[in-house]
Amino acid sequence: MRSAHNRTTEEWIWLVVLWVSACSVLFFLMAPILAIIPLSFNEGQFLTYPLSGFSLRWYEDFFTDESWLRALKNSVIIGVASTLLATVLGTLASLGLVKANFRGKGFLMAVLLSPMIVPLVITAVGFYLFFAPFGLTASYTGLILAHTALASPFVVITVSATLQGFDMNLARAAAGLGADPMTVFRRVMLPLIAPGVASGALFAFATSFDEVVVVLLVAGPEQRTLPREMFSGIRENISPTITAVATILIVFSTVLLVSLEVLRRRNERMRGLRG
Repeated sequence: MRSAHNRTTEEWIWLVVLWVSACSVLFFLMAPILAIIPLSFNEGQFLTYPLSGFSLRWYEDFFTDESWLRALKNSVIIGVASTLLATVLGTLASLGLVKANFRGKGFLMAVLLSPMIVPLVITAVGFYLFFAPFGLTASYTGLILAHTALASPFVVITVSATLQGFDMNLARAAAGLGADPMTVFRRVMLPLIAPGVASGALFAFATSFDEVVVVLLVAGPEQRTLPREMFSGIRENISPTITAVATILIVFSTVLLVSLEVLRRRNERMRGLRG
């Protein structure tokens, strides 16, 4: 790579253009999100600029309102349950797809990843038509199963990518020493692929926590999640409390992204040590 002192005028111009373009695109993407945060501290009841004053009343309203707290509780319960199921099922599916060679493997992978490709509205209608005869609509069980199906592909992708760098000779050596398959997975494979599993679990939880379309069709009044409550608030009564909730979700998403980056770097370090 050429040093900064050896760059030509033309190269400096292209470098400046590149930085300006990148910063402009980043600002375009971030501006709608950043505009929400100051409104959550606005003292007035209208979502307008300039702000009429600084206040934490909308955060207080969120943490004291029963409907918002119930929605938060539902989101956490459904998100944690679907994440656990998706992580287990996605990890097992990844092990089978990576380790085994069989006819139709590509087709099976496409089927497993289809919830990421098919429009969410179509998927939600399919869940409703499939769950209705079994009485699973308007129930926690139905919503958890639906979110598990939506979140599992993220686990399959991350764990499969991690397994591509896993040395199967380690598992064979453990099996050759007398370890049963469960012990091989628990003591040898899982510690090494844990960053990929954890990344998939974080993606799965974020998918469930932010999902609203399936909730609109499958959930009942008792299963209203946080995004569903926000959607209703925007349609029926625009309250600045929504901006407080949105700010909390932005902070939560940022923490998830930072966690994913930490796990990614740890995974790269472990691959470097194995290399």
